[in-house]
Amino acid sequence: METKRAPESGSEGIVLVDGVCHLCQGLTRFIIERDPKAKFRFASLQSEIGSELLTKGGMPADEIDTVVLIENGRYYVRSAAVLRIFRQLRMPWPLLCIFVIVPAPIRDRLYRYVARNRYRWFGKEEQCLLPTPELKKRFL
Repeated sequence: METKRAPESGSEGIVLVDGVCHLCQGLTRFIIERDPKAKFRFASLQSEIGSELLTKGGMPADEIDTVVLIENGRYYVRSAAVLRIFRQLRMPWPLLCIFVIVPAPIRDRLYRYVARNRYRWFGKEEQCLLPTPELKKRFL
């Protein structure tokens, strides 16, 4: 599982996603709908705060082909990030954590394949998702 230490990201989870990718925007909405305790906050990888968080974690600021989860001071990417997010959603989504038994290189190979093709398969926006006023507090 790929991790790096994050300076002072707090105990809440911060999810960084490609803000113009339809698949990533869908993932953000998916998480919000299944996270009634609002454990996760969100930012776009292309945003200033997203770039700052990546840099603080020792990751390239132009890294926009992966979901990044910052949790308890650690950075998780690709399939490790997705599985850790699913683990904290309401049932039945935590059951998908069984896939942790699949070696990370295999999980990440599939992840990279989808990431490479996400714009072609799901489309792309010119700008990032704009949250509704009631969800605005969950976005950095």
